[in-house]
Amino acid sequence: MNIDNLEKEYLDIVNNILYNKEFLKLKNCEHHGINRYDHSLKVSYKAYKYAKKHNLDYKSAATGGLLHDFFNETNFSIKDKFISTFSHPLKAEVNALNTFNISPKEADIIKSHMFPLNVNLPKYKESWLVSFCDKQVALTEFGYKFSYKLRYVSNLAILLLFNFIK
Repeated sequence: MNIDNLEKEYLDIVNNILYNKEFLKLKNCEHHGINRYDHSLKVSYKAYKYAKKHNLDYKSAATGGLLHDFFNETNFSIKDKFISTFSHPLKAEVNALNTFNISPKEADIIKSHMFPLNVNLPKYKESWLVSFCDKQVALTEFGYKFSYKLRYVSNLAILLLFNFIK
């Protein structure tokens, strides 16, 4: 996602995060076939646009969305990735609280974004919004990452089906 194409108002809200040295480290973390920085930026901007359109707290949606995966672990084993699915929201919340001046609403957005896979029920509309945006962006990213595999499997299934019908 090209930062230059984003609205100035959005950039004014999140600028202190985008150029923070700890947050920039997310560019080195693989996430859904891209890096965690770009993933978080997509989630944040999508949540910001929707929240603004629907008169929600778009500043908290932008900030919480950007920080929802603010943890800097890399080189996970499969077991670590599984555990991180459930534990990373709290790590991201602690990192955000220690690094930025976030509100209670932004903290809730971060810690509850993996609901229902974790037990933190979102308390705010903006928390629900970021959770939904995260899932939508992740599904799109997984689609790109695995699309060639899905095409291969579907082509193989069609070939097998045609051979079976003959």
